[in-house]
Amino acid sequence: MSERELRRNLAILPIGTVRELTLLTDRQIRYYEQNQLITPNRGKGGQRRFSLNDVDRLLEIKDFLDAGDSIKDIQEIFAKKRRKARSEERRVGKEC
Repeated sequence: MSERELRRNLAILPIGTVRELTLLTDRQIRYYEQNQLITPNRGKGGQRRFSLNDVDRLLEIKDFLDAGDSIKDIQEIFAKKRRKARSEERRVGKEC
């Protein structure tokens, strides 16, 4: 994994910063977490800490909802993406 990707995965942003970046409410962000659309890390005291990739994911969720997709639809879309990524990883692993 590149240094850039490692930095994008650093979970350092508190929910207040994420709220400002995404224009989502704390309640919406927690709801998406409850529905396993995002999985932020927890800091000391149990505070949610988000990465830049988490912010991107939240913006993607927001776009899907604005387009009329349901939470269930989004869960299925993300599941398909995970399966495709795993399949690609296995394919690349066999080639090496």
